[in-house]
Amino acid sequence: MIKQRLLTALVLGVLVLAGVFLLPLQGFALGCWGVMFLAALEWANLASLKGAVKTGYALFSAAVIAVLYFFLPPQLSPWLLVGAALFWLWGCYLIVRYPARTGFSTRASKLLIGMAVVVPTWLALVDLKSLPEGNLALLMLLLLVWGADTGAYCAGKLFGRRKLIPGVSPGKTVEGLFGGVVTCLFIGLVAGLWRELPVPALVYVMALSLVTCLAAVFGDLFESMFKRERGIKDSGRLLPGHGGVLDRIDSLTAAAPIFMLGLYWAPAL
Repeated sequence: MIKQRLLTALVLGVLVLAGVFLLPLQGFALGCWGVMFLAALEWANLASLKGAVKTGYALFSAAVIAVLYFFLPPQLSPWLLVGAALFWLWGCYLIVRYPARTGFSTRASKLLIGMAVVVPTWLALVDLKSLPEGNLALLMLLLLVWGADTGAYCAGKLFGRRKLIPGVSPGKTVEGLFGGVVTCLFIGLVAGLWRELPVPALVYVMALSLVTCLAAVFGDLFESMFKRERGIKDSGRLLPGHGGVLDRIDSLTAAAPIFMLGLYWAPAL
């Protein structure tokens, strides 16, 4: 199982980095569109949809993304990401409140939430790619998400004692969260020093790294909450040793809009 998991992670890592650095913007947008379609398909499963209705929901989500790609005025993109940030604040409230069934007890609400998860993720990734140094911005986002996960895993295994939110994810610990935060702050520091940023900009980059790390953690917890509600361990079976697409991008769904929004507020970075 461990070998299978490592091999899948290696293949995925190569494919993701190739997509970031080798694909033009249109190809990257199309690739992300395909990933979001698969994610929407798995979210439909979290909402207990089956068969043609499940596929129809994923197709509708993909159609919404296509409409945004062709018709969304660029000046409205930041406002959609502001809406996504507000959504994730509400998501944090749901996580802390769980298992109280506030906000997502009906199938319709779960489907709307799925749209709010999938669509802004695509928008944020494509907006990042379209920046003058978009490839590097995407790389930093990925490093922060991977750093939050890896730092939390290592610190949790070594020092984990106190459960973070056991009702949602029993395996996550406070010590693991601290390890993820330290890792992301280090990544932000290295990135800022490498770009020779002045002190105020360096502080901002580290603050954005911290917020992105926390968003990644809560994105992971958010999907875990819905999987627990559905009574399943993985969102799908597409990726050997990892489960489904949502299981791999759950942290990214929250981190990407927050990170892109932070860059909108500091375009000089």
